[in-house]
Amino acid sequence: MTGEIRELETWAKQTFHYALIGIIVGLAIVAFFLALNYCTLFFLEALGGYHPPSPGNEPDVFVFYPLLGGAFTNPFFLILLALVPALGGLICGIIKYKLLPVTKPELHETDVFIDAFHNERGQITGKDGLVRGICSVATISTGGSAGREGPSAMLGATIGSLFGRLLKLDERERRKVLAAAAGAGIAAMFRAPLGGAFFGIETLYRRDMEIEALVPAIICSIAAYIVSCTVFGFGNIYAIGDYDITAMLTPFSLILFLCLGIICVPFAIAFTKLLQVSRSFFFDTLKGPDWIKPAIGGLLLGLLFLIGYFILNPQQDVEKGIEIASGIFGGGYGFIQLAFYGKITLSVLAFVAVAKILGTALTMGSGGSGGSFIPSLAMGAAVGGVVGQVLSYFFPATVTNPWIFSLIGAAAFFGAAANAPLTALFIVCEISGSYTLFVPALLAIIPAYSLVGRRTIYPEQYEVRKDSPAHRREFMVDILEGIKVADAYTKNLLSLPGTKTVREGIHFAEKKGHITYPVVDEAGRLVGITSIMDLEEERERGGVYKKIAQMCRRDVIVAYPDEFLEDALQKMDKYNVGRLPVVAREREKELMGIISRSDIISEHCRRRSLLRDDGSSCRR
Repeated sequence: MTGEIRELETWAKQTFHYALIGIIVGLAIVAFFLALNYCTLFFLEALGGYHPPSPGNEPDVFVFYPLLGGAFTNPFFLILLALVPALGGLICGIIKYKLLPVTKPELHETDVFIDAFHNERGQITGKDGLVRGICSVATISTGGSAGREGPSAMLGATIGSLFGRLLKLDERERRKVLAAAAGAGIAAMFRAPLGGAFFGIETLYRRDMEIEALVPAIICSIAAYIVSCTVFGFGNIYAIGDYDITAMLTPFSLILFLCLGIICVPFAIAFTKLLQVSRSFFFDTLKGPDWIKPAIGGLLLGLLFLIGYFILNPQQDVEKGIEIASGIFGGGYGFIQLAFYGKITLSVLAFVAVAKILGTALTMGSGGSGGSFIPSLAMGAAVGGVVGQVLSYFFPATVTNPWIFSLIGAAAFFGAAANAPLTALFIVCEISGSYTLFVPALLAIIPAYSLVGRRTIYPEQYEVRKDSPAHRREFMVDILEGIKVADAYTKNLLSLPGTKTVREGIHFAEKKGHITYPVVDEAGRLVGITSIMDLEEERERGGVYKKIAQMCRRDVIVAYPDEFLEDALQKMDKYNVGRLPVVAREREKELMGIISRSDIISEHCRRRSLLRDDGSSCRR
């Protein structure tokens, strides 16, 4: 009964901690969203003269008006808008590379979280998290083609890491909290608790997930989701139209969704490849200081927008100009909403399907801060929108809602590019409130995820759990785990009688040549332990005639015959000693022998030789 009560107390304590972390992450994401919303309207609307569309159920908290005039009413203002991303890149570069340099600047924000889980023992410094958050605001709010989900996950992971250190959690628990808190950041930003939870545990691997962190991730995500919704309102962030789910579940319609998933594959592969090429170009090929490169990426992004604008919109139509700008600048949140409304023309959809890949590669590859999540959804929405409009032309009776293909395409593209099929499924269904689309979405996601192979937009992902440094030890069968101390220790040991003087002990040690000696009484029972260094120090203090039993160390770290060599080796490492006296577990004063590092190495080598059966031998 006592054990059950203890387990209940542990569960309650952990649940409280997870919920508290989720609440703190939710508050941090609210602050991040407000800063992003304010700066976006300031830079793009007040300076650039362009009011970016937003998800249908997401509020614009602040109000700004163009200081000079609308971007689409004057070519000069249009060029000014195209220069805003370069300004943001400059701000980001100066902060990130000069004023407050971050560790591992080559990693983008989602990869920072993934890398911390695998390689940094679940730790992210508060300084790095804050600086990267500020740089993300500078990049995204000025039109850089990056998403806010990467910074959201990174900020959540930073809070989880700080909380883990505050509570002095062990490494395994700290990693779980890190993943759970990262998922909570996504849940708060997109009002998607289930998708956020799976983001935290699925994006760590290409073909696996951190299932042990699922329960903490769900608790954290729900708490963060409630905080976010309390501030901004409950419900899905994207608005969509009505659709006939029965018509979408016909065999022919399902085949079309399956084909959509296959069509997304080359675009997802191109995106992952261009991210690598862009990064290599900016930081391996292009000469010059790193802090200026995000500005160059922003300048090229603005040029890409101008090219698309003047080619696709020669009539200077304002609505079409907004469609193009929403697909190029920022993560593409407003573009996705317009695609779900079915309001974007085929030419713009086709342009954005290609240009968004290039624009995001320019922003991220040049050193800008942000995530690839929402840009991936925008690319998928564009590809799906093209497919939907083409299919509606050839099969008008079947494809009555072409915009549905934008929604399904977004899920398929991200699921393939991020190697996160369940996250893609839940996120898209939650942000649109379209849970009845599970089957069509799955049919598109599965072939896309399967065919994209090992390519990914998150280079820090590991293939499966056993490849990760976080779990590698769990999957290794060490020979030492099967060998006990009784199989390796030295029974004929040299010990020092406690009745001898320090002077006699030094003479004995110099004669025998060992460093450490157990100290025993007249009956041969263990009294303590001493070394030649301890004896020399006692002689220098004038205790040359002191009995060894009076000066030896009595807090002896011992080994037992029935414990494994691995445990004995860990004791040596922990206490920085080279030998351990071996005593009977029932009678700890009964000295049986001594075991050293060389004993352990010799036995390990001998057993390994037997396993290989190659006749090799090791000297003891």
